[in-house]
Amino acid sequence: MCGIIGYVGPRAVDAVLLAGLWKLEYRGYDSSGIAVISDGEIRVKKAIGKLKVLADILDKEPLSGNIGIGHTRWATHGESSPENAHPQTDCSDTIAVVHNGIIENYISLKGKLIKEKHIFRSFTDSEVIPHLIEKYYKDNLESAVRCAMNELEGSYAFAVISAKEPDKIVCCKKNTPLVIGLGKGENLISSDTLAVLGLTRKIILLEDYEIGVLTRDKVCILNKDGKEVERKPSTVDGKALKVDIGNFSHFMLKEIYEQPRIIEENIERRIKSTKKIFHPFDLTISDGELVKISRIIIQACGTSWHAGYVGKYLLEKFCRVHTEIDISSEFRYRNPVISGETLVMAISQSGETADTIAGVREAKLAFIRVLSLVNVMGSAIARESDDVIYIHAGPEIGVASTKAYTSQLIALHLFSLYFSKLRWLIQEDELKVKLREIKLIPKKMQKILEKDNEIMEIAKKFYSARNFIFLGRGVNYPSALEGALKLKEISYIHATGYPAGEMKHGPIALIDEHLPVVCISPKSGVYEKMLGNMEEVKARRGKVIAIATEGDKKVQEVADEVFYIPECPESLSPILVALPLQLLAYHIAVLRGLDVDKPRNLAKSVTVE
Repeated sequence: MCGIIGYVGPRAVDAVLLAGLWKLEYRGYDSSGIAVISDGEIRVKKAIGKLKVLADILDKEPLSGNIGIGHTRWATHGESSPENAHPQTDCSDTIAVVHNGIIENYISLKGKLIKEKHIFRSFTDSEVIPHLIEKYYKDNLESAVRCAMNELEGSYAFAVISAKEPDKIVCCKKNTPLVIGLGKGENLISSDTLAVLGLTRKIILLEDYEIGVLTRDKVCILNKDGKEVERKPSTVDGKALKVDIGNFSHFMLKEIYEQPRIIEENIERRIKSTKKIFHPFDLTISDGELVKISRIIIQACGTSWHAGYVGKYLLEKFCRVHTEIDISSEFRYRNPVISGETLVMAISQSGETADTIAGVREAKLAFIRVLSLVNVMGSAIARESDDVIYIHAGPEIGVASTKAYTSQLIALHLFSLYFSKLRWLIQEDELKVKLREIKLIPKKMQKILEKDNEIMEIAKKFYSARNFIFLGRGVNYPSALEGALKLKEISYIHATGYPAGEMKHGPIALIDEHLPVVCISPKSGVYEKMLGNMEEVKARRGKVIAIATEGDKKVQEVADEVFYIPECPESLSPILVALPLQLLAYHIAVLRGLDVDKPRNLAKSVTVE
């Protein structure tokens, strides 16, 4: 989950690396560092904490040169410390490496290298890489990298420079993203397309076990046998990846406020007419093959798993297809029974989530078709799936996912209606009504945002609470899970989501006059049941914060605080409910004086196990 940047060209390398690291900081911010080749030597600067610390150091002590590598770290092996920060170097400080991933066999490799008199100065798994390259280095850096790569087990993307070959960067990858940016008289390497866009829009996505060799004027790609591979670059839409915080105080708040526009654009992209509503999906699976699907397994992690959980309700409600929802890290290891007319759906914002990628591969090994929902075009999950539905949320910088979540929800809703139509389970008149309701959602989302101050007032009353419970039923049980996750992620308050009917089976013991309970209770088929749950909370002096439908007077008699959302069909309510839950978490975190966009211990893309 670390960020990697590398540059070779005519510009001042420290400035280019730092600019790239600012764009990558959301991937890791425990520590940072750069290494450049200057006057035939490798010079390294590292800093603990946020990137600004490194920026201040470089401002006072710049590193001159035209080739270098940089890194923002999200710690896995070894705490955040100067020794564990990247770049990591070999014994003689002539080889420097930045690494993203986990080297699973580093203990055995380190033991062998120590016996061979290599000196280690960190507690990281990454440090074995420069020492292995040092071991195999003769007169060609890429050959040494290839030999080292053959000994590594796990996931990795790394970039290497050597003082003995001061004109090149060598990089390689396995199960972790790496992007090469092609410029004029300059070239770059990064773990994220965003970091290269300032200098080029032409990129090459490195494949597993490939080695990239970058000089100023040339990029050469080698396979694991050392043979050159032909690869045509692709051009990135720079506007689609534009990142600007605008007048907002945090990226998370900006991304919350972007949701009405993004959902409207997605609806316009998908709904062309009532007769041909999903033409842009461009699925390779035929309608006839899709109709034969009798079982769907959705596998995802974190917020994407919550979106998938909503998808389970929608697919079973509209399509009458047996649908299971599984956490990717469980799905990949539990030896799932997957056979017959089954479709596996993988959901991931980044398309690089390690466990979800492994779940895709598990399905492919069983010869099961995979349909993925991802945000990033060309990502690993997109490339390895049979079909892809892009959610078109744009870059999401805030670590806590917001606009990607609601974009996933609208995509799942529209796919469910499409599938239902294919199965002749929905009549044309009913479909037209549902599409009209869907088209109203962006305006309803905007209406919620216009009442942000009401959420702020609720947050002021409860931001000092130590615990929260979130309750929901039916299609909004996943909303309770998502609301609790958002609060945990950015405010560090312990919060748990429960299906409201389970409250009496244990969680009710926690309720007292100090506990806020967020009850997600829009008008639905289980509305009366939710009212009963709220009464149970009040009977034990708990503080009820209700999210209810406009015009609902009953809920005011029970709840301490009520936030109203516009009326909508039950199946669409999770999209509207998401906004007040996101805003509540955001305002509580701000009131607690926390870094909303970069919460502790978290990184945006979980590209390692």
